[in-house]
Amino acid sequence: MASEAARAIEAILMVASDPVEPGLLAQLLEMSPLAIEQLCDQLGAEHRESDRGFVLIRVAGGYRFQSHPDLAPYVERFVLEGQNARMSAAALETLAIVAYKQPVSRAQIASIRGVNADGVMRTLQQRGLIDEVGRDPGPGQAVLYGTTPLFLERLGLDTVAGLPSLAGFVPGPEVMEALEHSLQVGPADAENTSEPEPEAEPEAGPTDEEDAVHEIPAVEQATSVAPHDNGDDGNRDRHGGNGHYDGA
Repeated sequence: MASEAARAIEAILMVASDPVEPGLLAQLLEMSPLAIEQLCDQLGAEHRESDRGFVLIRVAGGYRFQSHPDLAPYVERFVLEGQNARMSAAALETLAIVAYKQPVSRAQIASIRGVNADGVMRTLQQRGLIDEVGRDPGPGQAVLYGTTPLFLERLGLDTVAGLPSLAGFVPGPEVMEALEHSLQVGPADAENTSEPEPEAEPEAGPTDEEDAVHEIPAVEQATSVAPHDNGDDGNRDRHGGNGHYDGA
């Protein structure tokens, strides 16, 4: 019976397009879910030992056949031949935020990224990688998003707990302390740490005597404006047109 059940599991997984949950296999084979899991683990070990081109693994809460990891270059060459569609950096960044912070709202994603993420979120939803998972109980009841089983399937994970830790991508405390110190340097500290600039030599300018010589013609020019050649014009200016003194 065990042999027949194993063959039945292989046949079902061979034609299934999505991972098959143990509960569904248990109903189809009229066995307990625990027995199904043990049988699938045994089948997976046998496939690995025989060094076949495919393996049986648990992913996204179910079981499926997939190509052996060692043969990934050949499979990628076959699958990606003639295909150039790739996810943008913004989409990958947004998807990573949803994966590690879920459930998360659009406003929270925009706050983390610093830009509006509505367009990228729609793209990820259309691809079936994220979906609405609930609503925030706070004011406004914002829609919360999380990853989908397709996301887990594409990454070959059983649950989101299998995501790699972020510890390896976060700078250590020494780096953060040095960065914080550099950001706190004020203008006074920057002046103290910078090398003193050499004093500029004073430009050679005119001496006091030269200034005096140049000022004299200016004074003479100013005093020569008033006419005083024979005194006639000066008298007319002071006494008016009839020659009498009106009082200056």
